[in-house]
Amino acid sequence: MGRLHRPINRSRQQENGSPFSLSIRKGDRVMSKRAGANGIRVRLAMALLATGLGLWLSHSAWAQQQNLFSTRAVGGVMIDPQGMLVSATAADLEQLRQALNQWLGPVPKGLDEAAPTRRISLRRIEQTVRQCAEAGQELPDGLLYLGGLLRIEYVLVYPEKNDVVLVGPAEPWHTNARGAVVGRNSGKPVMLLDDLVVALRSAFNPQPTVISCSIDPTPEGIQRFVAASRKMRGVSSTQAARILESQLGPQLISITGVPEESHFARVMVSADYRMKRIGMNLEPAPVPGLPSFLHLVRSGKAMNMLPRWWLAPDYQPLVRAADGLAWHIRGGSVKAMAESDFLGDQGVKRGAGRPDPVAQRWAELLTERYDELAQADPAFGQLRNCMDLAVVGALLAKEGLLRRAGLELPVLLGRQPGYATIQLPAPRQAPSKTAMLRKRGGWLVAAGGVQINPWQIVEQTERGGVSDQIRDYTALEQTTHWWAN
Repeated sequence: MGRLHRPINRSRQQENGSPFSLSIRKGDRVMSKRAGANGIRVRLAMALLATGLGLWLSHSAWAQQQNLFSTRAVGGVMIDPQGMLVSATAADLEQLRQALNQWLGPVPKGLDEAAPTRRISLRRIEQTVRQCAEAGQELPDGLLYLGGLLRIEYVLVYPEKNDVVLVGPAEPWHTNARGAVVGRNSGKPVMLLDDLVVALRSAFNPQPTVISCSIDPTPEGIQRFVAASRKMRGVSSTQAARILESQLGPQLISITGVPEESHFARVMVSADYRMKRIGMNLEPAPVPGLPSFLHLVRSGKAMNMLPRWWLAPDYQPLVRAADGLAWHIRGGSVKAMAESDFLGDQGVKRGAGRPDPVAQRWAELLTERYDELAQADPAFGQLRNCMDLAVVGALLAKEGLLRRAGLELPVLLGRQPGYATIQLPAPRQAPSKTAMLRKRGGWLVAAGGVQINPWQIVEQTERGGVSDQIRDYTALEQTTHWWAN
């Protein structure tokens, strides 16, 4: 049970053995605490619960974790104690929404209005996180939600200020009906400090790699599935589906590039899982004009299909100012891609890498509707946010922008204690679901995942200008905050 939660800031307890204790009374927003000099920021855990993306913690587990707080579900998915991914119910989501409304405080003054170009100073964030850690103080909500940023459109480098600034549209935030913290005006999920830190640490890892998740059936499960599918004559489709799902067994979840316990990883898994459920008609799309894959399938030769859909970033080339100190991130969105395998004897997949035209068409429809999906379902909006953050991390690392700014971020990059990213239960498995291809005969099993290759994106650049108005540092000079409008 020790992996279910750990202190958010690394306390001095780790260095000198001093104890700490935390207690929370229902309805209390401010927690009593006795901790080491670095303190424990439990509100960060609540901030991540507020993202609407899958944390399961049993009451008994929390009891062992110093009786902090308990919840049955968060947002669109849950994870049971065995690491199995399942969908949350409407009651789960409502319970979450009510709990979060008790925890979230008012949006701080200055952040309570929308801004088309909110500026976030990485130098001052590093300073604020360090100061809070040393004083044993909680990080403010505004910082946990990155000032309400919805996107990152510019990365600006100021060598004379030893600073790097992220710029993008921002809004005040609130909790929506799905238990996600979103912009009050647009309904789009706001960005999280924790996801930024994970993205930075991934990019500055000595051996950076592609960030990905995948949910796939096992080879042994496919073999059992194929063998059993030949014996379904005369069996009702409902009963046959249960039998075949049992033969497939749980699908395995794999994660690369970021810690599997991170919120960033949970975002990817949640979006992937919900994409497959929509495609297989296990739940309706939350936006019009996106039928399920099953609704698009027409009659044809009977066969068992294993379509693979995956989500990937879709960006235009980055605009680079002549001096290399200003960058415009353009057109950031998400595209769905597809390929299909057909299951033959002994579970062998044939046709790997070739997209079925219908699977490809469904992927195109999802891509066309993605902006609407990102607003209607927090899982998809959070994924796009994480892609933005991954691109920012890769850009800073590849172009040496921290070095050019004369800026060091030892706490944010994890080279010094002061900020430990939250650890959620790692998703290990997802239940297999099958659907009958009624017009073709045969059965459908979906696979796929999310693949984020930010290094490929930052390789594609164009020379261009970034306006003096965007590059102006005056607004930050006129405040002591880590943000400015």
